[in-house]
Amino acid sequence: MTISPVLKRQRRKVSFSVYLLLTVLGLFYLFPIIWVFLSSFKGYIELFEYPPKFLPKSFYPINYIESFVKGDWVRYFTNTFLVTAVSTLICVVISEMGGYAFAKYNFKGRNFLFILFISTLMLPLEVLMIPIFIVIKKVGMYDSLWGLIIPSAATPFGIFLIRQFYLSIPNEYIDSARIDGAHEWQIFLRIMVPLGKSIMACLAIFSALWRWNDYLWPLLVIRNDNNYTLQLALANFSGQYNIQWQTIIAMMVLSMLPLLIIFLFFQKQIVDGMAMSGLKG
Repeated sequence: MTISPVLKRQRRKVSFSVYLLLTVLGLFYLFPIIWVFLSSFKGYIELFEYPPKFLPKSFYPINYIESFVKGDWVRYFTNTFLVTAVSTLICVVISEMGGYAFAKYNFKGRNFLFILFISTLMLPLEVLMIPIFIVIKKVGMYDSLWGLIIPSAATPFGIFLIRQFYLSIPNEYIDSARIDGAHEWQIFLRIMVPLGKSIMACLAIFSALWRWNDYLWPLLVIRNDNNYTLQLALANFSGQYNIQWQTIIAMMVLSMLPLLIIFLFFQKQIVDGMAMSGLKG
Protein backbone atom coordinates (compact mmCIF):
# COMPACT_ATOMS: atom_id res chain seq x y z
CA MET A 1 0.00 0.00 0.00
CA THR A 2 1.50 3.28 -1.15
CA ILE A 3 1.10 6.54 0.75
CA SER A 4 0.01 9.57 -1.24
CA PRO A 5 2.37 12.58 -1.42
CA VAL A 6 -0.24 14.74 0.31
CA LEU A 7 -0.38 12.38 3.29
CA LYS A 8 3.42 12.28 3.43
CA ARG A 9 3.59 16.07 3.57
CA GLN A 10 0.97 16.14 6.32
CA ARG A 11 2.94 13.60 8.36
CA ARG A 12 6.13 15.63 7.90
CA LYS A 13 4.36 18.76 9.11
CA VAL A 14 2.99 16.95 12.16
CA SER A 15 6.42 15.45 12.95
CA PHE A 16 8.10 18.83 12.54
CA SER A 17 5.53 20.47 14.83
CA VAL A 18 5.98 17.77 17.49
CA TYR A 19 9.78 17.97 17.41
CA LEU A 20 9.67 21.76 17.49
CA LEU A 21 7.38 21.69 20.52
CA LEU A 22 9.59 19.14 22.30
CA THR A 23 12.68 21.23 21.53
CA VAL A 24 11.08 24.36 22.98
CA LEU A 25 9.98 22.46 26.10
CA GLY A 26 13.45 20.94 26.47
CA LEU A 27 15.11 24.35 26.28
CA PHE A 28 12.56 25.70 28.75
CA TYR A 29 13.45 23.03 31.31
CA LEU A 30 17.19 23.33 30.61
CA PHE A 31 17.21 27.11 31.01
CA PRO A 32 17.70 27.11 34.83
CA ILE A 33 20.62 24.67 34.51
CA ILE A 34 22.24 26.75 31.78
CA TRP A 35 21.68 29.92 33.82
CA VAL A 36 23.33 28.41 36.91
CA PHE A 37 26.26 27.12 34.84
CA LEU A 38 26.92 30.53 33.28
CA SER A 39 26.43 32.28 36.62
CA SER A 40 29.16 30.13 38.14
CA PHE A 41 31.66 32.08 36.00
CA LYS A 42 30.40 35.52 37.04
CA GLY A 43 31.92 37.82 39.63
CA TYR A 44 30.23 38.64 42.93
CA ILE A 45 29.03 42.11 41.82
CA GLU A 46 27.81 40.88 38.45
CA LEU A 47 25.55 38.30 40.10
CA PHE A 48 23.44 41.08 41.61
CA GLU A 49 23.28 43.44 38.62
CA TYR A 50 19.87 44.56 37.47
CA PRO A 51 18.70 43.83 34.87
CA PRO A 52 20.56 40.50 35.03
CA LYS A 53 22.76 39.47 32.12
CA PHE A 54 22.50 35.99 30.67
CA LEU A 55 26.14 35.81 29.58
CA PRO A 56 28.91 36.86 31.97
CA LYS A 57 30.90 39.95 31.03
CA SER A 58 34.11 38.29 32.17
CA PHE A 59 34.66 34.65 32.96
CA TYR A 60 35.99 33.82 36.44
CA PRO A 61 37.11 30.17 36.53
CA ILE A 62 38.71 31.01 39.86
CA ASN A 63 35.27 30.43 41.40
CA TYR A 64 35.81 26.69 40.90
CA ILE A 65 39.29 26.85 42.38
CA GLU A 66 37.93 28.63 45.46
CA SER A 67 35.21 25.99 45.80
CA PHE A 68 37.93 23.33 46.08
CA VAL A 69 40.11 25.34 48.47
CA LYS A 70 37.70 27.32 50.66
CA GLY A 71 34.77 24.96 50.36
CA ASP A 72 36.79 21.75 50.92
CA TRP A 73 34.71 20.29 48.11
CA VAL A 74 36.79 17.12 47.79
CA ARG A 75 35.98 15.98 51.34
CA TYR A 76 32.27 16.68 50.97
CA PHE A 77 32.21 14.94 47.61
CA THR A 78 33.95 11.90 49.12
CA ASN A 79 31.43 11.72 51.97
CA THR A 80 28.49 12.03 49.57
CA PHE A 81 29.96 9.46 47.20
CA LEU A 82 30.52 6.92 50.00
CA VAL A 83 27.01 7.37 51.38
CA THR A 84 25.46 7.13 47.92
CA ALA A 85 27.48 4.14 46.73
CA VAL A 86 27.19 2.00 49.88
CA SER A 87 23.51 2.73 50.54
CA THR A 88 22.64 2.10 46.88
CA LEU A 89 24.48 -1.23 46.88
CA ILE A 90 22.75 -2.39 50.07
CA CYS A 91 19.38 -1.12 48.82
CA VAL A 92 19.67 -3.05 45.55
CA VAL A 93 20.73 -6.29 47.28
CA ILE A 94 17.95 -6.18 49.90
CA SER A 95 15.28 -5.07 47.43
CA GLU A 96 16.31 -7.79 44.96
CA MET A 97 15.95 -10.55 47.55
CA GLY A 98 12.78 -9.14 49.12
CA GLY A 99 11.04 -8.44 45.82
CA TYR A 100 11.92 -11.88 44.46
CA ALA A 101 10.60 -13.57 47.60
CA PHE A 102 7.29 -11.68 47.45
CA ALA A 103 6.91 -12.48 43.74
CA LYS A 104 7.89 -16.15 43.53
CA TYR A 105 7.37 -17.76 46.94
CA ASN A 106 3.99 -18.67 48.39
CA PHE A 107 4.07 -18.40 52.16
CA LYS A 108 1.44 -17.71 54.77
CA GLY A 109 0.52 -14.05 55.03
CA ARG A 110 2.51 -13.05 51.94
CA ASN A 111 -0.06 -10.64 50.54
CA PHE A 112 -0.82 -9.16 53.95
CA LEU A 113 2.86 -8.56 54.68
CA PHE A 114 3.39 -7.02 51.27
CA ILE A 115 0.43 -4.66 51.65
CA LEU A 116 1.58 -3.77 55.16
CA PHE A 117 5.07 -3.09 53.90
CA ILE A 118 3.95 -1.01 50.92
CA SER A 119 1.48 0.95 53.07
CA THR A 120 4.47 2.64 54.71
CA LEU A 121 4.84 4.59 51.46
CA MET A 122 1.76 6.55 52.49
CA LEU A 123 3.43 7.74 55.68
CA PRO A 124 5.16 11.11 55.32
CA LEU A 125 8.86 11.24 56.09
CA GLU A 126 8.26 13.60 59.01
CA VAL A 127 6.31 10.86 60.82
CA LEU A 128 9.14 8.34 60.48
CA MET A 129 12.02 10.66 61.31
CA ILE A 130 11.63 10.69 65.09
CA PRO A 131 11.56 6.88 65.65
CA ILE A 132 14.37 6.34 63.12
CA PHE A 133 16.43 9.08 64.77
CA ILE A 134 15.94 7.50 68.20
CA VAL A 135 17.08 4.11 66.87
CA ILE A 136 20.11 5.63 65.14
CA LYS A 137 21.16 7.38 68.34
CA LYS A 138 20.61 4.26 70.49
CA VAL A 139 22.84 2.11 68.30
CA GLY A 140 25.61 4.73 68.20
CA MET A 141 25.32 5.83 64.58
CA TYR A 142 24.53 9.47 65.33
CA ASP A 143 26.92 11.92 63.65
CA SER A 144 28.42 9.25 61.41
CA LEU A 145 28.09 8.30 57.76
CA TRP A 146 26.53 4.97 58.80
CA GLY A 147 23.65 6.96 60.22
CA LEU A 148 22.97 8.12 56.67
CA ILE A 149 23.54 4.75 55.01
CA ILE A 150 21.58 2.26 57.13
CA PRO A 151 18.13 3.97 57.21
CA SER A 152 18.04 3.98 53.41
CA ALA A 153 19.28 0.39 53.07
CA ALA A 154 15.80 -0.94 52.27
CA THR A 155 12.95 0.96 50.67
CA PRO A 156 9.34 -0.15 50.07
CA PHE A 157 9.54 1.36 46.58
CA GLY A 158 12.56 -0.78 45.72
CA ILE A 159 10.90 -4.01 46.85
CA PHE A 160 7.70 -3.05 45.02
CA LEU A 161 9.62 -2.34 41.81
CA ILE A 162 11.54 -5.63 41.91
CA ARG A 163 8.41 -7.62 42.80
CA GLN A 164 6.45 -6.19 39.87
CA PHE A 165 9.25 -7.15 37.50
CA TYR A 166 9.55 -10.74 38.71
CA LEU A 167 5.80 -11.23 38.53
CA SER A 168 6.18 -10.84 34.76
CA ILE A 169 8.76 -13.68 34.63
CA PRO A 170 7.09 -17.09 33.99
CA ASN A 171 7.35 -19.60 36.83
CA GLU A 172 8.39 -22.23 34.27
CA TYR A 173 11.97 -20.95 34.51
CA ILE A 174 12.06 -21.86 38.20
CA ASP A 175 10.23 -25.18 37.75
CA SER A 176 12.61 -26.28 34.99
CA ALA A 177 15.64 -25.39 37.10
CA ARG A 178 14.27 -27.34 40.06
CA ILE A 179 13.67 -30.38 37.86
CA ASP A 180 17.30 -30.14 36.71
CA GLY A 181 18.40 -30.27 40.35
CA ALA A 182 19.24 -26.63 41.01
CA HIS A 183 18.71 -25.43 44.57
CA GLU A 184 17.05 -22.13 45.44
CA TRP A 185 20.20 -20.02 45.67
CA GLN A 186 21.41 -21.29 42.28
CA ILE A 187 18.03 -20.41 40.74
CA PHE A 188 18.16 -16.96 42.26
CA LEU A 189 21.79 -16.12 41.47
CA ARG A 190 22.19 -17.80 38.09
CA ILE A 191 18.75 -17.31 36.54
CA MET A 192 16.74 -14.59 38.26
CA VAL A 193 19.49 -12.07 38.97
CA PRO A 194 20.73 -12.02 35.34
CA LEU A 195 17.14 -11.60 34.14
CA GLY A 196 16.67 -8.70 36.56
CA LYS A 197 19.77 -6.70 35.61
CA SER A 198 17.77 -3.98 33.90
CA ILE A 199 15.37 -3.40 36.79
CA MET A 200 18.26 -3.49 39.28
CA ALA A 201 20.05 -0.84 37.21
CA CYS A 202 16.89 1.25 37.25
CA LEU A 203 16.57 0.95 41.03
CA ALA A 204 20.27 1.72 41.52
CA ILE A 205 19.95 4.92 39.49
CA PHE A 206 16.90 6.09 41.41
CA SER A 207 18.52 5.25 44.75
CA ALA A 208 21.72 7.10 43.79
CA LEU A 209 19.73 10.19 42.78
CA TRP A 210 17.78 10.16 46.07
CA ARG A 211 20.84 9.67 48.26
CA TRP A 212 22.93 12.25 46.43
CA ASN A 213 20.27 14.96 46.77
CA ASP A 214 19.21 14.13 50.33
CA TYR A 215 19.36 17.10 52.67
CA LEU A 216 16.81 16.81 55.48
CA TRP A 217 18.00 13.53 56.99
CA PRO A 218 21.72 14.46 56.96
CA LEU A 219 20.72 17.77 58.58
CA LEU A 220 19.26 15.83 61.53
CA VAL A 221 21.95 13.17 61.87
CA ILE A 222 25.22 14.94 61.08
CA ARG A 223 26.72 17.47 63.50
CA ASN A 224 30.45 17.42 62.75
CA ASP A 225 31.30 19.32 59.57
CA ASN A 226 33.90 16.65 58.72
CA ASN A 227 30.96 14.34 57.94
CA TYR A 228 29.00 16.87 55.91
CA THR A 229 27.56 15.84 52.57
CA LEU A 230 27.49 18.20 49.60
CA GLN A 231 23.96 19.38 50.32
CA LEU A 232 24.80 20.24 53.93
CA ALA A 233 28.00 21.95 52.88
CA LEU A 234 26.15 24.10 50.35
CA ALA A 235 23.56 25.11 52.93
CA ASN A 236 26.18 25.99 55.56
CA PHE A 237 28.86 27.53 53.37
CA SER A 238 29.15 31.19 54.34
CA GLY A 239 31.81 33.57 55.52
CA GLN A 240 31.93 35.49 58.77
CA TYR A 241 30.65 38.72 57.25
CA ASN A 242 29.25 37.78 53.83
CA ILE A 243 28.23 34.84 51.67
CA GLN A 244 30.39 34.04 48.65
CA TRP A 245 27.56 33.31 46.25
CA GLN A 246 29.85 32.85 43.25
CA THR A 247 31.68 30.04 45.06
CA ILE A 248 28.43 28.44 46.19
CA ILE A 249 27.10 28.44 42.62
CA ALA A 250 30.32 26.82 41.41
CA MET A 251 29.89 24.14 44.08
CA MET A 252 26.29 23.65 42.95
CA VAL A 253 27.43 23.03 39.38
CA LEU A 254 30.04 20.53 40.55
CA SER A 255 27.45 18.73 42.67
CA MET A 256 25.05 18.51 39.73
CA LEU A 257 27.57 17.07 37.29
CA PRO A 258 27.52 13.45 38.59
CA LEU A 259 23.71 13.38 38.42
CA LEU A 260 23.67 14.76 34.89
CA ILE A 261 26.26 12.21 33.80
CA ILE A 262 24.29 9.36 35.38
CA PHE A 263 21.08 10.46 33.66
CA LEU A 264 22.70 11.03 30.25
CA PHE A 265 24.41 7.64 30.20
CA PHE A 266 21.68 5.56 31.86
CA GLN A 267 18.42 7.18 30.74
CA LYS A 268 17.67 4.12 28.59
CA GLN A 269 17.95 1.85 31.64
CA ILE A 270 15.61 4.13 33.59
CA VAL A 271 12.92 4.02 30.90
CA ASP A 272 13.34 0.30 30.14
CA GLY A 273 13.38 -0.66 33.81
CA MET A 274 10.21 1.24 34.60
CA ALA A 275 8.50 -0.15 31.49
CA MET A 276 9.44 -3.76 32.25
CA SER A 277 8.42 -3.52 35.89
CA GLY A 278 4.81 -3.06 34.74
CA LEU A 279 1.86 -3.06 37.09
CA LYS A 280 1.08 -6.75 37.17
CA GLY A 281 -0.57 -7.81 40.42
